[in-house]
Amino acid sequence: MQLIELKNVYKRYNNGVTALCDVNLNISKGEFVFLIGASGSGKSTLIKLLYRQEKPTSGEVYVGGINVAKLRNGKVYKLRRKLGIVFQDYKLLPKKTVYENVAFALEVYGLKEMEIRKRTIKAIEQVGLKDKLRSYPDELSGGEQQRVSIARAIVNNPKVLICDEPTGNLDPSTSMEIMKVIESINVDLGTTIIMATHDKDIVNKMKKRVVVLEKGLIEKDILKGKYKRESD
Repeated sequence: MQLIELKNVYKRYNNGVTALCDVNLNISKGEFVFLIGASGSGKSTLIKLLYRQEKPTSGEVYVGGINVAKLRNGKVYKLRRKLGIVFQDYKLLPKKTVYENVAFALEVYGLKEMEIRKRTIKAIEQVGLKDKLRSYPDELSGGEQQRVSIARAIVNNPKVLICDEPTGNLDPSTSMEIMKVIESINVDLGTTIIMATHDKDIVNKMKKRVVVLEKGLIEKDILKGKYKRESD
């Protein structure tokens, strides 16, 4: 069984826009997949379906064997425990330190303090920020802040890390550093990575699986793909 399956998925918004049209997609455990395409191609909608911010108009969306489209609102939190989500804007709590920002994601689950500390430090080490434990967000560079948000996303050992334009606010050099961190999470932890991006250089250098969306349709699905001009 695939870790993620989309079967004949359509998504039409109330304003009449069809964001996804008969999308079929399978992603296996441990894969690293780029979602690429122009603005409005359906990338963000597809991602939102995975963590149940949106529901499909029709079709089925499975994450870890669960049909998330039929998941009751009161059960969505259980789905999100299995997922890590990283956004373009870092969404850090400005009055909490690096350690506190990452630990906060575990405190809501009521874990014991010793377990929280163990997992938090491990996640912060994974993103290379062990020397910044007591720093506050405004003392960090943009790249460091994004590393904190990645640590927060992986602290609960998710099966899937979903990244929506995680390098969108960063310069090219910092972007590649962030991608090395994300790739290490894929390789070292076995976490499945799904990343929406406009960054051609990253896609071309990484040579991972590339799914090209165009006007809500999957135009191409290439095992080791590039961001070619015709896909812009």
